Amino acid sequence: MAVLNIRVDDHVRDQLKEIAEGNGLTLSEYVRNLLMEAVVPVYEAEVEHGSEPAAESMRIVDRQVLSLLHRILGRVLPEDANDVDGDREYQLMRAEILEEGYTGEYWYETAGFSTELSKRDCARVSDILQMFRIITFSIGDLAKEGAPVDEKLAQDLEFEGFDHNDPLEGHMASYVKFLMRDERKWTELRPQLERHDEGNSHMPMLDVYLRMLTEYRRIKDSRERGSGRLGYMLSLDELKQLADAQTHPSHRRKAQD
Repeated sequence: MAVLNIRVDDHVRDQLKEIAEGNGLTLSEYVRNLLMEAVVPVYEAEVEHGSEPAAESMRIVDRQVLSLLHRILGRVLPEDANDVDGDREYQLMRAEILEEGYTGEYWYETAGFSTELSKRDCARVSDILQMFRIITFSIGDLAKEGAPVDEKLAQDLEFEGFDHNDPLEGHMASYVKFLMRDERKWTELRPQLERHDEGNSHMPMLDVYLRMLTEYRRIKDSRERGSGRLGYMLSLDELKQLADAQTHPSHRRKAQD
């Protein structure tokens, strides 16, 4: 294992040590985890997820384009239209808002739109799904080899989805549903989601998954991999490592004490 020597001011070291102890870790463990997070970043709230906030102002060209689209839609809607597009009067009202610059009513243009799920968070969802896919394949492979995984361990390593009550996790859950819209993809994870209320974990899971991802990356980096099946399958001990990673380090320390 490589060794890094880093010089920091005394007060920085003291602050790091205090934070580490608060998390039940040694200073070395805490700094090492921070470095790993640079490779597998932990979640940091970048935006408040929910409905997209209304613009306080718009460029004149955007107002012109949107107004024209509303007027066109208003004229092509059937007379008895009553769906999400409303009717002709509704579309012409939205055009008027834009043409007159009533900024207090710009929320009409963003109503129903969600804040963006960042590329970073989309990648996290994909990485989490791929990790659980490999876990599932590995458990099945061990069973075929006559070394079935303990039932409790297998259950602990199931993908439970995300917390629908959390704005970010709820957005991630909808992205999972979008990625699985093709019934031929992620077939191995679908039964797990069905067993867990169609992917609603009813409790925050993102931090748990990110700890598992960090450990998964460590496992991958700790050994050379060949091609084919052995290039990605996990051993029983490695599966146990991932299960242990679900528990916050401070709680692991308390359990050991």
